Amino acid sequence: MSSTRRRGDRVIVLHPRDNVEVVLDEGSSLKGHKLARVDIAEGESIVKLGEIVGMATEPIDSGAHVHSHNVAPDRRLVTAAEAGSNLVASPDAGARTFDGYVRSDGRVGTRNHIVVLTTVNCSASVAKVMARQARESGLAAAVDGISALTHEGGCGIGVDSASLANLRRTIAGYATHANTGGALILGLGCEINQIQGLLDEFGLVEGDRLRVMGIQEQGGSSATIASGLAVIGEMVDLAGADTRTPAPLAELALALQCGGSDGYSAITANPALGYASDLLVAHGGTAVLGETPEMHGAEHLLVRRALNTSVAQDLLDRLAWWRQHSEPEDNPTPGNKAGGLTTIAEKSLGSVAKGGTSPLVDVLRYAEPIRRKGFMIMDSPGYDPCSVTGEIASGCNLVCFTTGRGSVSGFVPAPSIKIATNTGVFERMREDMDLNAGTIASGEESVAEVGERIFELLLATASGQQTASEALGFGEEEFVPWQSGVVT
Repeated sequence: MSSTRRRGDRVIVLHPRDNVEVVLDEGSSLKGHKLARVDIAEGESIVKLGEIVGMATEPIDSGAHVHSHNVAPDRRLVTAAEAGSNLVASPDAGARTFDGYVRSDGRVGTRNHIVVLTTVNCSASVAKVMARQARESGLAAAVDGISALTHEGGCGIGVDSASLANLRRTIAGYATHANTGGALILGLGCEINQIQGLLDEFGLVEGDRLRVMGIQEQGGSSATIASGLAVIGEMVDLAGADTRTPAPLAELALALQCGGSDGYSAITANPALGYASDLLVAHGGTAVLGETPEMHGAEHLLVRRALNTSVAQDLLDRLAWWRQHSEPEDNPTPGNKAGGLTTIAEKSLGSVAKGGTSPLVDVLRYAEPIRRKGFMIMDSPGYDPCSVTGEIASGCNLVCFTTGRGSVSGFVPAPSIKIATNTGVFERMREDMDLNAGTIASGEESVAEVGERIFELLLATASGQQTASEALGFGEEEFVPWQSGVVT
């Protein structure tokens, strides 16, 4: 492949050190792709955003297409010794509030949802029928929704397996989430993931807003559905009386996510979301970056922002684990490459931009509860619904999802704001998108201006404004706890 720049193609140079430029024309077949600014010799580094994203595998003429056919990965060694070398203090921020649901433990929800959580796949069908009948009966009118959050695990796995540990943390996190007005945990009865063991492990106590039920104990599906509907009705009566009250922005925890990334992601939506993330942290809030495999090649930027070597080493240890279990260059996906991304380092530079510039204060395991305020990382796969499921289980009560190819996901019980990286996908998928960051590429707005718009949309959404995915009724099927390993 030897495509070159068409006469009239509009391009942008992202950093003075770059030896490539990015095509911005919406009508170009190379939109989002890289072109050589100068002649590049075989073996020379490919530099984008001021960072090395690969190595030329052959001589590349000025103006030629720079992509998978002539670029190979080029990784660098990163150590925890670099920790703290690029700490940026958060600016003083004024006192802002949002209108949320204050829970008995002091946490604040952005939604008031009733959820039916399953311990095992065997109880999924009953849970889905139960939630559907509850909605059809009109019970959902008093709350923000009634949903069955089911999965494919819970049995046939080791009692000491990572899959079971992740699943139990996830269920506990959702059952006690600030956006959950009431939760019913539904089991079959004979599964490995026993309800009582789950309650005991996390110190959960059954009460008015946390109920448990077993299908075998109830006497079968119909009896369980009838009993479950009665329980849901009782929880709706309680949750329906909850009202929104002003709360500080320190009570917001934002899940940062991208999916279907393209060559615009690192130029428009992701840095703009990073700007909004920094604003939230400056107001005392929390921002959580997931998708650890999409940090390969950009980890040096995160390590330099780590508060100390311990936090930095935690991140490097997680990345080392991923390299032992997967090939980093299996990512980007075919869709990412069609959008202009060539190597995992290039994709990662865009991915980590969502985290802004705030200090990295912690590294969480999957679905591990948030321990402190500020910017942090939660270890999770690059698979979008799995990553967001873990972030919500950790305590995130808002989701911001950037997309260049187009994503339609929602995430009950946390509202998900979709941000298009380019105007083309925003216009094609208007019913799925909440905000267009393509105005940065067109020169209509700056990163800071779009970041301010995202920040204000975060506050409006936290206070009850409906997102596109909520209007479509999406969010149940995207509940995907991280499960791995042998099924026995």
